Amino acid sequence: MARSGRDEALTGSSEGEAAPNPVWFKPIMIGLMLLGLVWVLVFYLSGMLFPIPGIGPWNLVIGFGIAFVGFLMTTRWR
Repeated sequence: MARSGRDEALTGSSEGEAAPNPVWFKPIMIGLMLLGLVWVLVFYLSGMLFPIPGIGPWNLVIGFGIAFVGFLMTTRWR
């Protein structure tokens, strides 16, 4: 017995299923978290002079912001 084309359309993936993440997602997520950590560590270990001299405590905001974006990506990781 031959199948009609309509049956194949009905058995496709459902809309509720989440698609897997792209290959680049996990390395970017981990990289952002590590970059934020390194940024904050460099800020403290350099006596609050680096990574960007002249902006002072805003370096903390930048470091934690980068890490926060990485942590936000974990909520979308499948």
